[in-house]
Amino acid sequence: MRISASTDRLAQIHGEENAIRYLAEIGYDCYDFSMFGIGDKSHPLHGKDYESYVKKLRRTAEESGIVCNQTHAPFPSYLSDKEEYNRRIFPLLVRAIEVTGRLGGEVVIIHPAIYSGHRTGNDSLCRETNMTLYRSLLPHAKRCKVKIALENMFNWYQGDATASPATCSTAEEFVRYLDALDPDYFVACLDIGHSSMKNTGSHSAAEMIRALGGKRLKSLHVHDNDRISDLHTLPFTQKIDWDEVMTALKEIHYDGDFTFEADSFLTKFPDELAIHASRLMLEVGRYFVRKYQL
Repeated sequence: MRISASTDRLAQIHGEENAIRYLAEIGYDCYDFSMFGIGDKSHPLHGKDYESYVKKLRRTAEESGIVCNQTHAPFPSYLSDKEEYNRRIFPLLVRAIEVTGRLGGEVVIIHPAIYSGHRTGNDSLCRETNMTLYRSLLPHAKRCKVKIALENMFNWYQGDATASPATCSTAEEFVRYLDALDPDYFVACLDIGHSSMKNTGSHSAAEMIRALGGKRLKSLHVHDNDRISDLHTLPFTQKIDWDEVMTALKEIHYDGDFTFEADSFLTKFPDELAIHASRLMLEVGRYFVRKYQL
């Protein structure tokens, strides 16, 4: 199993090219390219000449001996009652798909729509919006030869002590969403942290893994939390049962990559120590792969 990590935090400190170089030097097999900032007009991926920048990033990766396994599109992908925002974000989602293909990535994670006024994520309006969104993106995924990964989400309403359900936060809904879309181009990215938060409708990450199965589950966001908040930190530092998670991945013969999205762990350290902290993260990944023979 290949081990990957998102570029987000290291790119904030060192820039995107150097983030890729450092992840390669540390020893990661691949990288998850974060595109959270491409809505900023000053970002190189925002303008018309973005292709030359993508070529430079891919050349940097090839020279460093690392590949892009997946990317993360900007989010939110859609906001209810925010039509101006939705008009601006859709071309950026298309751009994220194009960048993924040009980087050689196999999967782009695109969050489902957010309906902030709804207490559940499985109402018919939300589902209809998501189906329209993802089916509108399908021609671009086909053109760029990449898969779109849906991610299990949660809502957090002001004044609440815990999270609430949102799109794909239960195993049953996640399966229904994927089974309604083209299986050649739509897969699951299971966010281990999101699936472990109380009151979201998910009993455990292991339950989600077994329900999705090896055919649907092709991507991971690996991070730990206290079962309440979305902490995005290193496994073994909080309360998720990692033996349960890894055993379930082994049972379904998971054949995707082990991708860390634990950037908040890195932010706990001074910038000068972020690379050292990334080394520890990699060792945790290697421990999992070795112990569970994945």
